[in-house]
Amino acid sequence: MSLRSFFAKIFANIVVMQQQKWMIRPVETQQQVFNSLISQAKFTQFGKDHLFSNIKNYSDFKQLVPIRDYEALKPYVERVVAGEKDILWKGKPLYFAKTSGTTSGVKYIPISKESMPSHVAGARNAILFYIQETGKADFVNGKMIFLQGSPEMHEQNGIKVGRLSGIAAHYVPKYLQKNRLPSWETNCIDDWETKVDAIVQETKDQNMTVISGIPSWVQMYFDKLIHVSSKKVGDLFKNFNLFIYGGVNYEPYRKKFEQLIGRKVDSIELYPASEGFFAYQDSQKEKGMLLLLNAGIFYEFVKADEFFTENPKRYTIGEVELNVNYVLIISTNAGLWAYNIGDTVMFTSLKPYRITVTGRIKHFISAFGEHVIGKEVEQALQQVLSDSDAQVTEFTVAPQINPETGLPYHEWLIEFENEPANLEAFALKIDDALCKQNSYYNDLIVGSVLRTLVVTKVPQGGFNEYMKSEGKLGGQNKLPRLSNDRKIADFIHTIK
Repeated sequence: MSLRSFFAKIFANIVVMQQQKWMIRPVETQQQVFNSLISQAKFTQFGKDHLFSNIKNYSDFKQLVPIRDYEALKPYVERVVAGEKDILWKGKPLYFAKTSGTTSGVKYIPISKESMPSHVAGARNAILFYIQETGKADFVNGKMIFLQGSPEMHEQNGIKVGRLSGIAAHYVPKYLQKNRLPSWETNCIDDWETKVDAIVQETKDQNMTVISGIPSWVQMYFDKLIHVSSKKVGDLFKNFNLFIYGGVNYEPYRKKFEQLIGRKVDSIELYPASEGFFAYQDSQKEKGMLLLLNAGIFYEFVKADEFFTENPKRYTIGEVELNVNYVLIISTNAGLWAYNIGDTVMFTSLKPYRITVTGRIKHFISAFGEHVIGKEVEQALQQVLSDSDAQVTEFTVAPQINPETGLPYHEWLIEFENEPANLEAFALKIDDALCKQNSYYNDLIVGSVLRTLVVTKVPQGGFNEYMKSEGKLGGQNKLPRLSNDRKIADFIHTIK
């Protein structure tokens, strides 16, 4: 055992013991976070507008602070972006994490000096929990790769702006700098294909032990490694035994990854977002991720099936139940208040509180991290139909993660009344319209993670057959415009 791995185990034991102090006091911990947030934000503009000085308890907070999404909070955010102080949180943010919103265009999510440490500690502690539980620490002697956005930032009214993963790159601990890949120069490459090619060249001869990133991007990296080396990833990197991921569900990729690697490797799931680092997998034996209740975030939960009703009930951590789908609502030490991030979660454990991410509160496709929503696919299709003689009866969209050949893609299953003269040209026009609406999807197309969408013609009455098979033919039942699985698509292909 090396000195590095020896001390890693000692450090892991210390950190895990520290975390367990709040894990055994979840309700009290959240109450302390709540009190601290209200106290520190009393004299902000938001705090004044919402009478924070009158808030004595959570009941007061619910009455005075309604649930908001980004669009509703935007007037405050715009004032912060313009350079004003003490608007959502005291002073100015350290950073804005710039994201491409699916409904609000570009979003500027504030990160404060109080919230930044939690972003940094989350991934670190996930690894330390893994070391403490498994006793495996030799990987700290090898090289670690983190596939992420460019660390380059620009400044806007005294506040640095960049992608969250790029911001986090500035906080890699010094003791990991020598082990970390890719190089700073490679990380700054904007073009994704060029960047991955450079990463392959930098890493193919290294002792890679940990690989981290969104599964769809990592799969592209693996494919290129195999092409260059003519070896499976596990043969190329004989000591690679830990994959760290977040952003999308890994399960659809797991079988493919094991084929590419040539063996099974341990994995750790993270739940980071620009709005906060919410959870990480704390055990290889238990299902779900540990919800971080001491990280400057006060959590509320609304049952997903009640969310769109008038004044849905809001629950705190001590009131949640197992196996109920909740919309996640957060208030943070960066100035987000009763904020709906759009995700839905389900508790797998209450001692400690562990969650799985179940999806988005609205219909979506995010098999590759693209967050495509119904409004976008409908508008893209309508835009193309408006300049075409084609007529559509019904349609739905599903991801094809494991095609027999070529890159993955979105499959548009369309029942035509009148078919377009050129189906391939029709598909390319829809793809172009969708790329212009959704930057995440565009990045995946440009980065050759996805190929352009494929249109499949559905036999007349095909969707009715599906709805009938589900007992949902007629009435107010609607065919989902899109889904994150292939249940509908697979049925349609059986009737072709």
